[in-house]
Amino acid sequence: MIRHLKNSKTAEGKLEIQTQVRATVESILADILARGDAAVFEYSKKFDNWSPANFRLDAQEIDACVKALPEQAIKDIRFAQTQIRNFAQIQKDALREVEVETAPGVVLGHKNIPVNSVGCYVPGGKYPMVASAHMSVVTAKVAGVKRVIAAAPPFDGRPSPAIVAAMHMGGADEIYCLGGVQAVMAMALGTKQIAPVDMIVGPGNAYVAEAKRQLFGRIGIDLLAGPTETLIIADETCDAEMAVTDLLGQAEHGPNSPAILLTTSEALAKAVPAEIERQLAVLSTAAVARVAWQDYGEIILCDTVDEMVQEADRIASEHVQVMTRDPDYFLRHMTNYGALFLGQRTNVSYGDKVIGTNHTLPTIKAARYTGGLWVGKFIKTCTYQRVLSDEASVMVGEYCSRLCALEGFEGHQRQADRRVKRFAKAG
Repeated sequence: MIRHLKNSKTAEGKLEIQTQVRATVESILADILARGDAAVFEYSKKFDNWSPANFRLDAQEIDACVKALPEQAIKDIRFAQTQIRNFAQIQKDALREVEVETAPGVVLGHKNIPVNSVGCYVPGGKYPMVASAHMSVVTAKVAGVKRVIAAAPPFDGRPSPAIVAAMHMGGADEIYCLGGVQAVMAMALGTKQIAPVDMIVGPGNAYVAEAKRQLFGRIGIDLLAGPTETLIIADETCDAEMAVTDLLGQAEHGPNSPAILLTTSEALAKAVPAEIERQLAVLSTAAVARVAWQDYGEIILCDTVDEMVQEADRIASEHVQVMTRDPDYFLRHMTNYGALFLGQRTNVSYGDKVIGTNHTLPTIKAARYTGGLWVGKFIKTCTYQRVLSDEASVMVGEYCSRLCALEGFEGHQRQADRRVKRFAKAG
C-alpha cells in the first residue's frame, strides 16, 4: 500500500501559478515582438536593474572577469569542464553515420549535422550558476555548433565573474549580460544587438521554461527545464541525516522546488520531519528551502520495492537519488527519470556541478518522454537516399505508384509513374 504522509501544494494551486506564469510570459513576448530592443532594455531594467549601453561583453570585460577569480576557482572550472567535455565526446563518438544498400541499387543513409547556432541561457540572478555554463556551452562546442552564444543576468549589479569566465573558458563565441525571459526572447527572436539563434538551451525558473515553451517552433529548444525537482528513494539502510541533506540540498534552489522522500522505512519517514527542522536551523539558505519543503515537499511510504518503482515512475522526477540496499534494482526497472544517482557515495550535487553528466534535465514529468541535455540534442540526424540503377528505380516506383493510388495522391503517383516509364524504357 502507498501512503502519503506529507503532501505538496494542491494541483489546483499549482495550476493557478502556472496560469499566471503563462499570462505574464505571453505579455512579455507580445511586447518584445512589437517593440524589439526598447522592450528588452525596459524589462532588463525592471527585473534586473540592469541597463548598459550594450548587453554584449567585449574582450576587455571578459578578461577582467577571468582575472577577478582566484587561481583555484579557475582550476576548479577547468576540472569540471574537462569532465563534462570528456563525457560529451564519449557520447558523440557513440553516434554513427550510416549508409547501407537496403536492396539492389537502393542506398539509404543518415548524416549527423550540428545545429548552426545555439543560445545558452545560464541562470544567475539568485545564485551564480557557473555549472550551467559548462553544461550548455561546452556540450554545444563538442557537438560542433559553429556559433554558440551565452547569456546570464547580472549578479550583485554586474556581470558575474565566475559565470563569464566559465562561458569564455567553455568556448562561447559571444557573451551577454542579460537575464530572464527577455534574454531568452532576445536570443530567439534577434535584436539590433543580438543575431537570432536556431536553438535555445539551458535551465531556468518557471518563467524561463515557459518562454522556451512559447517560443518552441520559432526556434528549437532542448527541453522544458523549470524549477529543480528531487526524489529521494530510500530504505532502512539510509539514515534521516543523509536523506534530509539531499532533500534540502535541492530545495534551496527555489521556493517552488519539489523535494520528495519515497521510502519503505516507516522509521525513516517519521524521523525526517524533525531532522528537516534541525538542518534548517543551521542552513544559510533555509529561508528558501523551508518554503519549498512546506509547499512542495512530500513523504510517501510504500510497503515494497516494486511500489517504490511504481511511484517513482509516476512522479518522473528530474533527479532521483537512490539510497537502498540494491540501488541497481532501480536502474534496471525504472523508466521515467531525468538522471539517477545510485548509492550513498554519489548525490545530485555531484551531477549538478562536476562529475561529467549534464545537469540540464527534464522537469514537470517530461522525463516520461525525453532525457536531459546531451551532445545529441545539438545534432540533427538527417536522412538521404540514392538510387543507383534504372532497374532499382523501376522496382521501387511500381510499389510506390500502387501505394500512392491507395491513398488517392495522384501527384505523388505521377512522380513514381514518370520514373517507371522513363527508366523501364532506358533499361
